[in-house]
Amino acid sequence: MNAAWTVKDSSGQLLADFVCNSPIEVGRKVVPTHYDPFRLQVSPSYRELFDRAVAQALSRHGWQIVRMKAARRATA
Repeated sequence: MNAAWTVKDSSGQLLADFVCNSPIEVGRKVVPTHYDPFRLQVSPSYRELFDRAVAQALSRHGWQIVRMKAARRATA
């Protein structure tokens, strides 16, 4: 069973536009500023700035990042 991550809005709806393989990828879609994926992995201070920006954006919209079951892919 694979898992995916997305955003749940204040009414409990899952937002399909934000579905990704990790919470970091979802966060990169949530914030309006570009954050370098490599630097997010290797720099704690850069990651801290990113986490703060994501938390502010989620709070502003009343959203939260949640884990969901990913759809199974058909194999040929």
